[in-house]
Order: sequence, then structure tokens, then C-alpha cells
Amino acid sequence: MEPRLLNIGYGHVVVASRVVAILTPGSAPLKRLRDEAKKSSRLIDATQGKKTRSIIITDSNHVILSAFLAETIAHRYLAGEDHRGRGKHENR
Repeated sequence: MEPRLLNIGYGHVVVASRVVAILTPGSAPLKRLRDEAKKSSRLIDATQGKKTRSIIITDSNHVILSAFLAETIAHRYLAGEDHRGRGKHENR
């Protein structure tokens, strides 16, 4: 069985089962988390140069930045979209 992939924007995907949290980046603790992840080479910037609108934490303690809203990514997670942006029951 293939792992389910979660589209986080601009063609970037993560393995959905590895996601621990999807957060909004506004608070000071999350800014510190981002800085610490960058210092320890655990930061992955998937924003394509756009504004960071969500921070994804994985079970391997990696921090992934996305330009998509946390609500959008969470909705995709709950809806079961695959890496092509299609619902799990759509046939194309």
C-alpha cells in the first residue's frame, strides 16, 4: 500500500502519516521554533518565495514552511486528497 501524500502547495507533498501538527506562524514561540529548526538543519522551506502561511511539524521533528493557509492544508488532510490534488474517490 502506497503512503498517502498531502499536497502542501506548488507541487510539494509530504507523507500525511508523518504530520504531527499544522500551525499558523504568527506567534513568537513558532518563530523561535523556526529559527531553532534552521540552525539544526531541520527546516524545509516549501513557500517558493511567498509569505509563510503555515508551519507543518513532522514526527521526525522537521519543520516545513508552506505558503498555503493552515486551514487549506488541514482540509486536504481530512478530505484525503492525494498528491495530485484529487479526492481519494475521484477517478480521472
